[in-house]
Amino acid sequence: MLRTVKPRNARVKRALAAREPKEVEDPRTAVFVKGTTGSEVLNGVMKDLLALKKPHAIPFSKKNTIRPFEDTASLDFWADKNDASLFVCSQNTKKRPNDLIFARMFDHKVLDMIELGVESFIPMVDFKTPKAQPGIRPVIHFGSELFDTHPRYMQVKSMFLDFFNGAPMTAVSLAGLEYVISITLAPTPPNLNLEDTSASPSDLPLIHFRCYTVRLLASGVRTPRTELVPMGPSLDLRLRRHQDPDPEVLKHAMKQPKLKKADITSGLGKKVKNRETDEMGDVRARIHLKKQNLDKLQTRKMKGLKPTQMEIDGEASDSDMDPVAGDGEDS
Repeated sequence: MLRTVKPRNARVKRALAAREPKEVEDPRTAVFVKGTTGSEVLNGVMKDLLALKKPHAIPFSKKNTIRPFEDTASLDFWADKNDASLFVCSQNTKKRPNDLIFARMFDHKVLDMIELGVESFIPMVDFKTPKAQPGIRPVIHFGSELFDTHPRYMQVKSMFLDFFNGAPMTAVSLAGLEYVISITLAPTPPNLNLEDTSASPSDLPLIHFRCYTVRLLASGVRTPRTELVPMGPSLDLRLRRHQDPDPEVLKHAMKQPKLKKADITSGLGKKVKNRETDEMGDVRARIHLKKQNLDKLQTRKMKGLKPTQMEIDGEASDSDMDPVAGDGEDS
């Protein structure tokens, strides 16, 4: 275990505060670990996935003896040391050739894992097309209903969304949509049971992982015409072993903090009717009342508003000088 570090100066204190839980978490950092035995295919897959994940990626140059499904102590140690929440481990053995393991962490402990076998691979360098810039958040498309119905593929969908998810966004610009990740499945076998999580890997359809660059063309209207150009890499993955998260730990990991009162009034939380916060931070509210009868409204009596005796005498003299209706010369 890592020893508890007490901050000795302001810089260390800020670094430790950055690792504490936040209401809005930072983009997840992934650590790429190579096993003791590898292959040319795995090296290319790890290199391309690292390029898609940059700059939130930490590659390990040395080979390590890791068996995540048997012992997770190494992953727990590296997660705490590097403040990482995702791991990609590669291992090539005779029993499981070209093996990739995706691990997700919570509180520096392994939450769940999935094991994928690389059936085919076309590297990014083989596509002579423009590439997306590092750090751009992709558009992820899942092209099968099994990603919403089958437990194994639901875990795969959740893992890939966390892996490629970036900083929270409040608006999307068309110029910022540089590439798309399309994850589809092979045709579903008719005898596949959606509730059977112990099905043989050969009975499950392959996962097709493709990346495309977005090209915006003139369309004659305000919305441009969109074309997708293959960017690479191109992967065909086979589901192998998996480890489901503990229900109690998952419930704790999915727990969301309570919003502050200022966030609720500004509209981030539960909507409060007829209440808003202006740019200065002042809360303004609108009150609805019934129609009032102003004829019977009792106003405040003020001495300064009473007519003076001179004004009363002037009004009386004016009324005496008015001609009487009907008076005039006789015809």
